[in-house]
Amino acid sequence: MQIHGPVFTVPDAPGWGDAVWIGEVRLDGGGEPTRSEGAVHLTGAEGYHRARLMVRRTGAVLGFVTMDVRDGMVDAGQMASAIDELTDGSGVPADDTFATHPFSVVIATRDRADHLRVALTSLQQQVYGADFEVVVVDNAPRDDATRAVVEGMHADRIRVVTEHRPGTSRARNAGVAAARHEWIAFTDDDVVVDPWWLHNLARGFARGGDDVGCVSGLVPTGELRTESQAWFDRRVGWSKVLLPRVFRMTAPPSDIPFFPFQVGRYGTGANFATARSVVADIGGFDPYLGPGTRSKGGEDLDFFYRVIARGRSLVYEPAAFVWHRHRDTPDALESQAVGYGRGLSAWGAKLLLSPGDLGQGLRALMRREALTLAPFRAYRRPFGDDVAPSVQVGDGRDIGSVERRAFLSGPTSYVGARYFRR
Repeated sequence: MQIHGPVFTVPDAPGWGDAVWIGEVRLDGGGEPTRSEGAVHLTGAEGYHRARLMVRRTGAVLGFVTMDVRDGMVDAGQMASAIDELTDGSGVPADDTFATHPFSVVIATRDRADHLRVALTSLQQQVYGADFEVVVVDNAPRDDATRAVVEGMHADRIRVVTEHRPGTSRARNAGVAAARHEWIAFTDDDVVVDPWWLHNLARGFARGGDDVGCVSGLVPTGELRTESQAWFDRRVGWSKVLLPRVFRMTAPPSDIPFFPFQVGRYGTGANFATARSVVADIGGFDPYLGPGTRSKGGEDLDFFYRVIARGRSLVYEPAAFVWHRHRDTPDALESQAVGYGRGLSAWGAKLLLSPGDLGQGLRALMRREALTLAPFRAYRRPFGDDVAPSVQVGDGRDIGSVERRAFLSGPTSYVGARYFRR
């Protein structure tokens, strides 16, 4: 049985004793599990005592298994038994009878050449039945490092454009303007893209039907070498949901009590696709939201919400996944927590200033048989009981308090940027 990994290659063994090696087991293409005796070697597993393995087929992610690592190896029999519990003996492949169309992949990046090189290398390994291109948007660069990475790829399908005004939303708008194809996929520069990513995004468009406006996908943790990364791994939900779903305003899901306002349940900006016509219909990405702005986040929440509020479906397709490299230091984690807290309330302020979109959501909410305050109570502990408050930043504050304080500053950040500081 062959294990693929690690997802992110690093030169040194981890310095944190609870680090987890991450890879995957593919059950199609000759990789069915067997109950063989012995051990399976993991590449680059020195210093790791546990491994997390994604078990997947081309068209489905079946789950994750965690194994003990001894001398860089995992027990083959134990791994086969764990995989059997996930698969329940099923060997039926996913349906591949859907149309594929050319994609333009847009990556917004700013001064992270080493990360970008890894992401672009993974994109060159796409297994896709139609044409695709990659548009790298060099956002407010301080040097030519991004352009040098793209040129060093020597790949005709990868090109770079520059957006001099800072902000992920402005960069994505520039990427859409430069894209050659109608279908446009978005990802970030700190990912490794699965070889069947575009294939499964196309599957999501087929699943959503004629009204599909957006397809989002799974973003599993690709590296657990530090305590900060492990904390964030436990905090986020978009790395754990494995069942496909179709979200529509006309069919509120029973398990999302404040649909369509609980936008975090739809996916994340590191992995989604839409059509050029949809971007035009909803007015593009809001330039006052997202990384690189005073709001620091919220641009993906805003985009997903507007897709649904304006009558289109949003498909969550977990088989279309990209691995994410979480922030690996307390300082970097603090910056991300600020972006999450401030971005959420900044999007809320934008929604209050958009009565048409707000009204659509409120009407859907009022049609529900019962309402609950559970989402508001949950935000008082947004990281859940299983997230230990052990990561501290700056002056010793807990990372949770950082996000909650940042939440208070979102409305003024958005309104100030939109109306008073162009």
